[in-house]
Amino acid sequence: MLSYGFFSIIPILVAIFLSIKTKNVVLSLFLSVFSGVLILNGYNPLEATKLLIGKYFVNQITDSYNAGVIILMIFIGGFIELMMFSGGAYAFAEGFKRFVNSKVKAQILAYLTGIMIFFSDLGTPLIVGPIFNPFFKRLKISKEKLAFILDTTSSPVAVLVPFIGWGVFIIGLLQKEFELLKLPLSDYETFVKAIPFNIYPILALVIVPSLTFLKLDFGPMVFFENNLIDEEESEEDVSKYQVKNAKGSFVWLPILILLGTLFSILGTSFLTSKISGSSFRVALTSGYLNAAIVLIGLMLFYKSKSFTEIFSIYLNGMKKMSEIVIILVLAWSLGVINKDLGTDQFLISFLKSIDINAGLIPVLAFVMGAIISFSTGSSWGTYSIMIPLVVPMAIAFGTPLYVTVGAILSGGLFGDHVSPISDTTILSSAGAGCDHINHVKSQTPYALINAGLSVVIFLIGGFYQNPYLIIAAVIAQITILTSIKLFMKKSL
Repeated sequence: MLSYGFFSIIPILVAIFLSIKTKNVVLSLFLSVFSGVLILNGYNPLEATKLLIGKYFVNQITDSYNAGVIILMIFIGGFIELMMFSGGAYAFAEGFKRFVNSKVKAQILAYLTGIMIFFSDLGTPLIVGPIFNPFFKRLKISKEKLAFILDTTSSPVAVLVPFIGWGVFIIGLLQKEFELLKLPLSDYETFVKAIPFNIYPILALVIVPSLTFLKLDFGPMVFFENNLIDEEESEEDVSKYQVKNAKGSFVWLPILILLGTLFSILGTSFLTSKISGSSFRVALTSGYLNAAIVLIGLMLFYKSKSFTEIFSIYLNGMKKMSEIVIILVLAWSLGVINKDLGTDQFLISFLKSIDINAGLIPVLAFVMGAIISFSTGSSWGTYSIMIPLVVPMAIAFGTPLYVTVGAILSGGLFGDHVSPISDTTILSSAGAGCDHINHVKSQTPYALINAGLSVVIFLIGGFYQNPYLIIAAVIAQITILTSIKLFMKKSL
């Protein structure tokens, strides 16, 4: 194969630089892919354009695996939109209203409700925030605390679930790399086995109940908890999700149907063992379709919305997935172009020449992913750059694969979690009704503790792949929080 040397990493450098500079992942990936095709085909822009569309984009879209992923993402989009505007989440939370009579209960219920809306990272702050805002105001809990809970139960939950949009997106990227590397690895199984090494999101989920039960606040959050701003409640955001005749069953029954469809088609094997990608996609697409049909039936039965309104919402959700599909096609194309350029071989040779230890790849992936996602505000864009870049390196160096995948996902999530331009960060501020910069400032100290622990675990995990490392991380987190609590008590 022709060696392109340093030019083989130009597309990756273009993707990283432009993502940070423009904050536009689609534009950055497109120009990255185009630059790669230019290098491969003699720098002729007309020829490059023709090959970009005919050889790369069309091939990625018509590939049977990729087409299945695209169809699945479209069905997921329709279901999420339908669930968001069904009014079910509001009705579900209202059913627990009489039990919310303390600060601890309010925070834990908001936390659990956020986790329950696991199928949509963007849906969590938009649905849960307006529902719990009145509870938090009545119990004198700051809006910054609510924004923190919303942000921490959105993306950190979504990145751990293999059968929703995030998981399908990541599994699709992994599958393309395994296919290019000609490895007999299961993309689904790799995602599942990497979950214990998805250190940052797990620590993020643990820190909310830990802080709540310890009754601990530190950093800027202390100021906001002690200086509550009394504002007029806006009914506009709440009414958007408060639908006439909506029931709590609009949430839990469709989810049960989704899971029931998966189990009926795949049995219990998909939870623990290797299954074919096509079987998983068919089962999951069927599950989302069945869940949507049941939800539509419930909404019609209880007369919460007309069929025309319901169908319009469903189609609108499908349309919203178009940008994600574009990112996927561009990411798949970038992976193929990197392979054609020999990018992985160049990087492997470079790392060997500077004698880098293979065990350091996970922690480097975490740090680089955090920088890109913080700068771009996009976890998905970060994964589309980092997975094609790092997975081949990990395979070549013999670095623990599951730790490496967990590091990529954790780094992309951490940067997104604290980025002021992240969509989930912005929506969490909006959902809680608090100042955006106040949310970023109050959340960052908690996120930094989790990021620091993640770095330590990935340093260890790069040499010693053990799923029980997450237990050590959780114990260390709780120990640190307890120590801060004791120190603050002594300081009073």
